This record gives sequence, structure tokens and C-alpha cells, in this order.
Amino acid sequence: MAFVSPVNQMIFAATRMANFKHLKDSGVWPELNEEFLESLLKEAAKLADKEIAPLNRIGDQHGCKLQEDNVLTAPGFKEAYKKFKDAGWNAISGSLENGGQGLPILLSVMIQEFWNAACMSFSLCPMLSQGAIEAITQHGTKEQKSLYLPKLISGEWTGTMNLTEPQAGSDLGSLRTSAKKNDDGTYSIKGTKIYITFGEHDMAENIIHLVLARIEGSPEGNKGISLFLVPKFLINQERNLEKRNDLKCTGLEKKLGIHASPTCTMSFGDNDGAIGFIIGKENEGLTCMFTMMNNARLNVGMQGVGISERSLQQALEYSKERVQGKIFKTEKSSENTSTEIINHPDVQRMLLEMRCLTEATRALCYDNAIAIDLGRNHPDHEIRRQYKSKADLLTPVSKAWSTDIGVFVASLGIQIHGGMGFIEETGAAQHFRDARISPIYEGTNGIQAIDLVTRKLFLEGGRAIERFLMEIEETIDMCQKKNNTELLKIGENLKESLNDLRNATNKMLEWIVNGDNKLEILSNASDYLELLGIVSGGHYLTKGAVSISEQNQKSMLKGKIDLAYFYCCSYLLKSNGLCKSICSGNKILEEEFTSNAGVFNG
Repeated sequence: MAFVSPVNQMIFAATRMANFKHLKDSGVWPELNEEFLESLLKEAAKLADKEIAPLNRIGDQHGCKLQEDNVLTAPGFKEAYKKFKDAGWNAISGSLENGGQGLPILLSVMIQEFWNAACMSFSLCPMLSQGAIEAITQHGTKEQKSLYLPKLISGEWTGTMNLTEPQAGSDLGSLRTSAKKNDDGTYSIKGTKIYITFGEHDMAENIIHLVLARIEGSPEGNKGISLFLVPKFLINQERNLEKRNDLKCTGLEKKLGIHASPTCTMSFGDNDGAIGFIIGKENEGLTCMFTMMNNARLNVGMQGVGISERSLQQALEYSKERVQGKIFKTEKSSENTSTEIINHPDVQRMLLEMRCLTEATRALCYDNAIAIDLGRNHPDHEIRRQYKSKADLLTPVSKAWSTDIGVFVASLGIQIHGGMGFIEETGAAQHFRDARISPIYEGTNGIQAIDLVTRKLFLEGGRAIERFLMEIEETIDMCQKKNNTELLKIGENLKESLNDLRNATNKMLEWIVNGDNKLEILSNASDYLELLGIVSGGHYLTKGAVSISEQNQKSMLKGKIDLAYFYCCSYLLKSNGLCKSICSGNKILEEEFTSNAGVFNG
């Protein structure tokens, strides 16, 4: 089936579910309004639907090929990337002084959703470039910005992130890649990096690698790590590409999914050493790299949204065509009539679940992007500070919950296809295979949960999470003011779940303040993140339903209220079990792993 970008759903999520109005009212982007948003998204949708989406199946089947030191991408990728670059889509949120369009990150995130849904493998190349742009913008020298940003922003060059080594995955303190300072101020980089997305390819003329390495004599562990810019081709004084740097791709991983995205083993400095330029200060590389990773984490969350949308569209279309079983018996139906499976209540339930989870995660990620925009650009210092805290709080939730949902929704898509979903021919299995990496890379979802409960939950002494809970409370208040039975029930259930979230939050903050409850904090981190995600989803879906009722748009009113009602009367109710699990602690874990008896020692 042909993929169709959900432009109207995306606009609704931004303007009615997330806080687009706050972005518009800030005055930072005077031209920003719904009409501008619609025209921009419709134009991007043309490229996504007509050029990139057809590559999804081709890329999965063909994959990439390593020929000597070069990687050949799947048929059509090089040509599609040129159209993407020439149309200026890589430059949406880039700075004006470096050739970008200076638009909000929200728009960049929304457009990234198109590429994610159309072909997740393709989307990874511009996503990594955005992270490199972010790191150089915030930590690069004036000369580095001038030399590298215009080409990266235009998309003529692409960027990568080089963290992982064979012996050092998430534990970056164990990395061994070395950097030796040269007399001219450059560094010679030597080492091996693995799992480098688009580390080598044929879609751009140069690739800018951002590489974590340890300068000779630096401290062990995280404190001795620096970040280096290592271009594939070095640049001469005339700013032209010169000789190839001492680096190469030595292998491509064979993966479960995202076959068309080259996942490279990169070797730096096999000869004299790859020439690198330090970004930021020596031994402060992790600070610089986390700038890049935080940017990537929200975009990975959007991969979860994109794959959910793609899976939903395919499952919905299939359910309308597949005839199987007898029609659900009503007074008007015949017992012997076969029917399309969309008429079966359990299939309807799965489709509704797919739809509400897709829309909930989309709104969460959009609101996260808006918080980043206002946290950087709002003219009022205090408001800017509050939005920054909100962005910091929501980023691990956007990444982890949205990608977990992406895997879950893709799995439901296979279920709706039945046996045909397990067969590669339909393409439903590809969505599941592609989605499965997203909870792993850019910091596993377990790491996101730890980041949330150990760093983000106590931001401003707990005031950041409290402000977000008050936002949810405002949505509940709006429901309770409506003369609508369904909205009243939605508000009632959301209020109960908010109480669950408050109780779990208070328990977490209590453990944090006590300082001696690390086991309880860490063992309940993933449950807490899921709880926050689930209640946030109810908040955004309910906000959308209320906003439609306020606008009296009857054509959309029933559908949006039904969606919020279904979510808040079913999926949202998981909050109570999660709250009870969190508040009970996990003493059994300590007993299990410190004793000689038990499940793992029996």
C-alpha cells in the first residue's frame, strides 16, 4: 500500500494537543501560524510520499554493500537524498548566519517524522547530521562553525556520532581510542569505533565524524574523554576538499532491521593517525557529546512515532480488505455473512489502541520540541528557564516511551495481519524489525529511565515535575467544566491516574532526598518512566478532545473524544498497577542478587 503522510493529524497534534500557541505567542517567530505550518508540511509530504516511501521495501531487501573502502547505498537512496538536500529540508532549523532557515526545532522534528515514517533507514542520515550541527553550534570554535556548519546545514556534507567501541558500549569511560596532540594544534586519532550509523556512504561528498577519544596522559574514566571533529576529507585553505583522511569503514553489520542504513565499523589511524580537531575543551568531551545525544534522543522518539504511523496505516488498510470470519451478530446482520476483519471487535480494539498511542506519543514529542524552542529563545529569562527544565524532563520520556510504543504498535500491526504479518511479503514484519533498534540506540531505554529519576526528576528541587503535573491538572479542570458526559468521565479517570503519578513521584523524590535508597530508585526507574508516559499520553489526548469541543468543530469532535475516551478508560488504567509496584519498592532484587539462593542461583 502507498504511504500517505498524516499532515492533518500532525497539525492537530501540534496546535491542539501540544503548546503551539505558546510558541506562536512568544513573538520569536512572527511568521509562524497554522497556515504557514500547513503549507510547509504539505510540501515536505510530497517528497516523503512520492520519493522516499517507495524506497522502504527496496532498501530492506537490497541493503548496503561495502566495496573496498566505500559503501554503496540501496538503489534510489542517493537520488532521493539529492532531492532532499536540493529542496533545503536539512536546513529548516539551522542558524540563519550559516545558511539555515532559522525556524523552530518543532518544525524540524515534525518534518523528521515524515522521513521516519516513509523510510526509517533513510531518516537516520539527516538525523545524525542534525546532531553534529547541534554539537558544533554549541561547542565549536568560530572557525569550526564557519568551515563546517554551512555544508552540514545545507546537507552537502553529513555528520556522524562515534561513541561505541567493541569493549565500551554505554560505558563510555572504558573507551580506548587515543588522541595525540600534534605541533600544529591538531590531533592524531587512532582507534576503532563500531555501530557507526552512515559512517560511510555515497550520498554526500564529505562526512564529518564526531569522535570521542582519550588524549594521551588524560585521566581514566569519563573525566578523561575529549571530542574531536574528524572529516573524511580534509579541507585546504581555499576551503576545498583535499586528501582523504586516515580513516575507513572496515565492515558493515548484518542487522535485524534498518538494512538500508549502513552500520559501520570505523577504523581511525591505521597509518599515521586520522587528523582531528578538538571540539570544546580537553577532557570535556562528554559534555559536548551529550549535546548531540540529547538532540538525537528526541529524534529517535520521533522514529517511534513514525513507525507507529506507518504500521497503523498498513494495518488499517489490510483490515478493510481482508475477509475472514462471520460478521459480529447484531439485529441487522445475517449469521452466515463473511466480513472484513475491521468489523471484528478485537481488531477494532487493536486499531484504536494503535491510533491513540500514535497520537499520544506524537503530541508528547511535539510538546518536548516546543519546550526546547522556548527554553532557548523565549525573551523572558524566567520563562525560558522553566521551559528548559520542562524540555530536560520530557526528553528521556519522549525517547523511551515513544520507542517502546513504536515496537508495541508495530507488533499489533503484525497481529492484525495474522499469519500474513509473519510473512515478509506484506511488509508488516519490516516495521517491527526496524522499530526494534529504537529502544536501544542513543542510550538504551533503561538508561533514559535512570536519567529521568536520578537527574531530571529533582530538577529545581522537584519544581519542574510539579509544573508539568499542574499542566495535567489544568486539562482535568477543563474537562470538568464541560457539559459532556464522556469528557467528564475522561477527566475523572485522568484525575485518578494523575493521583497515581503524584504518589509515585512523591515516593521517588522521598527516596532521592533520603539518599540511601539507590536500589529502589534504579529498580523502579523504568516503571516510573512508563507511568509518566502513560499519564502524559492521557493528558495530550484529553487536551485535544477538549480543544475541539471548545471550537465546536462537530466534524472532528466525536472522533477525538472517542479516542481520548478509549485511552482514558482502558490504557490509562495501567497507571494504578505501576504506582503500586513502584511504591512497594523492590527489596526482592537485593535479596536475589546478594544471596546464594533464589531464581538465578537455584
